[in-house]
Amino acid sequence: MKNFGLLILGIIIGASAMYFYSNGTEGEPEAVALIKPKGVITPAEGKVLNDNWTKERATFLDSIAGRPDNRSAWWSVEDIQNYINYAENQTGELGYEMDGLRVYFGVYSKSAPDGRANYSTVFIVPTGKKRKSEGAVFPVNFLQGGGGDDIDGGDPLNLSQTGIPPGSGYGD
Repeated sequence: MKNFGLLILGIIIGASAMYFYSNGTEGEPEAVALIKPKGVITPAEGKVLNDNWTKERATFLDSIAGRPDNRSAWWSVEDIQNYINYAENQTGELGYEMDGLRVYFGVYSKSAPDGRANYSTVFIVPTGKKRKSEGAVFPVNFLQGGGGDDIDGGDPLNLSQTGIPPGSGYGD
């Protein structure tokens, strides 16, 4: 009977602790550590890069397109998050460990629909390495340098929204 009394007391204390613990945090989002990614630049540095692109590339590319070419690409945060989740799942099924994303420049063909003919675009592809066996001698990160290779069979993300107007640059 003594052990039964201790069991009941333990249940009451545990239930009380859970009540007070969950009551104070219910419905509140968990705090996420805010980490500044490598490569974040200032808006002024972005403006210099954009101005350099305009000076060195815009006239040439506009002449090929026959009109002001795209200067930017835009995806919603939701689309980017969904793409990362989709790509991680797909690359896992293909036997890869996704380690990043690579952005490529492209140009739509002359027969592209929706007035996209000859316009520049960018698209994103998942990168990573083939999964190794669980019993590897060296940690995978030790053997890898920077980002992985493009993942064969991984679906790229394209069809972003262009700038408005397409020829406007950063900070314009």
